[in-house]
Amino acid sequence: MGTWNSRGLRGSTLEELINITNEKYKDTGLALIQKIPTPIKPIKIDKNTRHIALAYFEQKSTVDYIGAVQGIPVCFDAKECHKDTFSMQNVHEHQYKFMQAFEKQNGIAFILLYYIEKDEMYYMPFKDLKIFYERAVNGGRKSVRYEEIDKTFRIHSGKSVPVHYLEQLQMDLAVRQ
Repeated sequence: MGTWNSRGLRGSTLEELINITNEKYKDTGLALIQKIPTPIKPIKIDKNTRHIALAYFEQKSTVDYIGAVQGIPVCFDAKECHKDTFSMQNVHEHQYKFMQAFEKQNGIAFILLYYIEKDEMYYMPFKDLKIFYERAVNGGRKSVRYEEIDKTFRIHSGKSVPVHYLEQLQMDLAVRQ
């Protein structure tokens, strides 16, 4: 399987690559991170196949992933953008508030942001997300320009994982101390 930063996702979704990464982290004892499914309420079930034929979202989802890295609670959301700007509309208020509350409980919240056209991925620490989110809410710029992203938090594939974000998490932890 090709890595996202050498030949693009090539049909693989960002979520699949993060799931592969998290499985490798689990297998090596580095972290235990789970994908959080969006809760749905089935309305109609096909009697022949027993598959859900109609459903609606029961409640708003919080974040995409939650778990622990070496005893440190983490939660994060995976986002993609096609252009050089990331719209803050992609971070919903309930997601932001959950991440904010998670941080208040001494957890680490962040965004994994993939720039599709550039084929680059970044770890956005919550402190940066907070600046951009509050700027948008308070009438300022409603998107994050590529130039505003902290390039020291660029994620590369490596150590047999496609989205090796633990190095950037370590950097985030280091600046918090």
